[in-house]
Amino acid sequence: MHDPGKEHCQAVKWILRHIRNTVDVGLIFEQEDSQYLVGYCDSDYAGDLDKRRSTTGYVFTSNAPVSWKSTLQSTVVLSTTEAKCMTITEAGNIRKINFCQFCGGSTKHEIPDGEEKVRAICTRCGKIIYENPKMVVGCLIEHDKKILMCRRKIQPSYGLWTLPAGYMEIGESAAEGAIRETLEEANAEVEVQSPFAQLDIPLIGQTYMIFLAKLKTPHFSPGPESSECRLYELDDIPFDSLAFSSMLVTLKLYIEDIKVGRPKFHYGIINKRPGTSPSEIHAYTLDYHMQS
Repeated sequence: MHDPGKEHCQAVKWILRHIRNTVDVGLIFEQEDSQYLVGYCDSDYAGDLDKRRSTTGYVFTSNAPVSWKSTLQSTVVLSTTEAKCMTITEAGNIRKINFCQFCGGSTKHEIPDGEEKVRAICTRCGKIIYENPKMVVGCLIEHDKKILMCRRKIQPSYGLWTLPAGYMEIGESAAEGAIRETLEEANAEVEVQSPFAQLDIPLIGQTYMIFLAKLKTPHFSPGPESSECRLYELDDIPFDSLAFSSMLVTLKLYIEDIKVGRPKFHYGIINKRPGTSPSEIHAYTLDYHMQS
């Protein structure tokens, strides 16, 4: 910049105009009980008139923007669909796997032969690192025509109500995991009666398996992850203070079954509505619902 020209002065003018028009604009980070990361992405098609490259744009927010990018794509694409696919891939790489879990080598991200999705591939040992969904297991416990529920003492959804549930661990079955989670969260010993619902949530890579269960003894109390445990009449369940969409769906299906006589087994896919955060538990559709 020792010899600025006309184009440099013009650039400075653009910057000053931008500052003048955005002096009242800023990023405000507020403290909230729940913190969720929500991402948005979009693209244009061949917006660069010189090289006909498209533009990738994305932003991730958690009460306020925390990461964003707008840049020309590295290659020329032949359709708007291809441009959007590249944008989604680029945005998804914000949580990409950078190192191999087997040897610690660095990874590259590309589509392996015979596959359709971008994967993390180790540049040292050549192994493909797959990301798989997590299994959440829990119990819907009925006692004296009431449902046992726990108020969460941890994030996410601190202070909200849920059925006792958590991630299944290596070396245990789904039923064993549900029994363990119930003991940990409600200090309650239960006997599993039957599977009640399998609910897939593709957006967050989780599958819920909820079992119907009975208390072995009428004793329960809050565990380390719960601040309160109590039995709710079906009409008194706090639907406006539930922690997760999966719990909302499970309880609604159970109440519907009880009204017609007996519980069934349910399968469904919970799809969150576009533009909503995970904390908006009512913003979903239950798709491919099957029951038997």
